[in-house]
This record gives sequence, C-alpha cells and structure tokens, in this order.
Amino acid sequence: MGHHHPVKERGRPREFETDAVLDSAMQIFREKGYHATSIGDLSRAMQLTTGSIYKAFTDKRSLFAQVFARYLSLRNVALSERLAQCENGRARLAALLQFYVESVRDIEGERGCLVAGSAVELQTLDDDLADAVSDALTRNQQNLRQLIVLGQQDGSINAALNAEATASLLLCIVLGMRVAGKVAATRPDESVIPLALKILD
Repeated sequence: MGHHHPVKERGRPREFETDAVLDSAMQIFREKGYHATSIGDLSRAMQLTTGSIYKAFTDKRSLFAQVFARYLSLRNVALSERLAQCENGRARLAALLQFYVESVRDIEGERGCLVAGSAVELQTLDDDLADAVSDALTRNQQNLRQLIVLGQQDGSINAALNAEATASLLLCIVLGMRVAGKVAATRPDESVIPLALKILD
C-alpha cells in the first residue's frame, strides 16, 4: 500500500494539466474541424490515452465545448489588452483589424480560426454547440458595434453611419480574413486595413 500512493500522485499531474491538453486539442480542432477530428487524433495531440480523455472530458463533444470556451477566452484577453492602449474608437478598430491580419500569418493562418471554422460547420453541430458558436459571433458583432458607437461619440468615426450595419460588414471582413488566411495566395496583409477603415469615414 505504501508504494501505491506516490505512484498515483506522479501519474496524476499530466492528466490534470487541463490548459495544456486543451491547447493541444485546440490545434487539431482548428486544423480539421469538429467532425473530421477523431479521438485518435486528439489522443496523439494531447498525449493522453483514449481512456484518459473520456475520463477527464466525458466525450469529444464536451472536450470541444471546453476547447471552444478556452479559445474565446485567450483571444478575448489578447485583443482586450491591445484595445485598451488605443486612444479612440477608430484606433481600436484599426488595432482589431491588425490583430486579425496577424492571426492569419504562417502556420496560425493555415490552422484557421475555431470560430470561423465552426460557423461553417454550424448546421452539423448539435444544438448546444451551435448555440455556443452563434453566441460567439453575436458577441463579436456587438463588440464591433460598441467600438463604432464609441468612435462616433469621440468624433473619430462618422456619426451618420448606421452602427449596426457597419458592425455587420466589419464582422464579414474579419471572418473573411480568417477563411482567406487558410490559403497562402489569398492571405490578407496590412494593406487591407486602411481600405477597411474607409468604411468608417
């Protein structure tokens, strides 16, 4: 009995480093999408046995839900830090566009965006997962609208613009960046940012 306890303790941390294994799973879900990702793919990426994955996360669906929530949280924190340094609404939107352009560079661009990729799969997801993806897109649009209204209030964005329609168009642009970024030949760079900002004049 005396030998059993430390062995269990030593084996345990790897299984419970939740953020690290979620991040490994995130890469696979980003590359392949929800349906094309197998438990075998996840097992190799997470360096966990299939049994350990089921024990810790119940099933693929539950694992994806946790990965999706973590993806949103990490991106929102990174984006919020950038926007906090900007002096007005227009500058915040410029920083947001810059953030998305940088997100499609190199391997990160090829892996794709978990939100954009999941939105494409939306009709094939179950109701709870589809709702999570829909909510994420809706929040993105609401956040864009808030930045536009902020810019209209501080004078950096045309006050006559319809904030709702402008937010909708900008959402299409940033999602399109993530999709186009998966192919090197269509991957956007910084040159698109001033063109996109003309919408705000």
